[in-house]
Amino acid sequence: MKANFHTHTTWCDGKDTPRAVAESAMAKGFDCLGFSSHAMLPGRFLDWALTPEKAPLYAADIRALAAEYAGRLRILCGVEADWLEGEAEPSYAAYSPVAPDYIIGSVHFIRTAGGNVAEVDKSPESMEASVRDFFGSDVRAFVEAYFKAVRESLAFDFDIVGHPDLVRKFNAGGRYFDETAPWYVKAMENTADAIASSGKIVEINTGAISRGWLDDAYPSAAFRAMLRERGVRFVLSADAHSASAIDCAFDRFSGCETLVPGEIA
Repeated sequence: MKANFHTHTTWCDGKDTPRAVAESAMAKGFDCLGFSSHAMLPGRFLDWALTPEKAPLYAADIRALAAEYAGRLRILCGVEADWLEGEAEPSYAAYSPVAPDYIIGSVHFIRTAGGNVAEVDKSPESMEASVRDFFGSDVRAFVEAYFKAVRESLAFDFDIVGHPDLVRKFNAGGRYFDETAPWYVKAMENTADAIASSGKIVEINTGAISRGWLDDAYPSAAFRAMLRERGVRFVLSADAHSASAIDCAFDRFSGCETLVPGEIA
């Protein structure tokens, strides 16, 4: 079954409408398409995330599209829900206005010890500013805080762990840190242990490839191997922000990963 569950549209920071994405999925031979708008309920409201007012409208739009395409393309209504301590949680209770078919739990921000919010993936410049301003220019502390937040998020009742090493997004060629360093390997191991204990599915996310930041998926090959050794299951996802990207690099990963799309919803 050809499926993608990590899909963004004009309801958040995607470039295309849900209908345009559905048409692309049909043309590309998809069996199932899951929409997963960015969301941070009940916390801060960003121009690229669902608000309490927009959430039920988003759900109604996706479910109307699902009814229209029934029998041709299975369409699911999900969310990519952020964990940010004190503000937003990836849980079914928080997203009851959507009644999602599934939830991707992700970390895009880190709550710092001083109560500030550090950005992980907006741009290299914003990440550098977060490391400088909130972590005393200590990249290791920033990265370890990110993985700690991922582990904390696992306490909530979501289905798919979104890009669990997103902190590598701007690290091509080891620009900011060495991904083979013992401390980094230990952070991956601790996180792999926590994910395995949670029983959650991890996405093989090709979004960094489609957007030109990396020539690899999240999680990295080394991280995937750790997760696989621990019995973690995977689902292939594009993290698509355009209709054309919904199967980006699927040919590179679909043959070697464990796909379980039927278990999402």
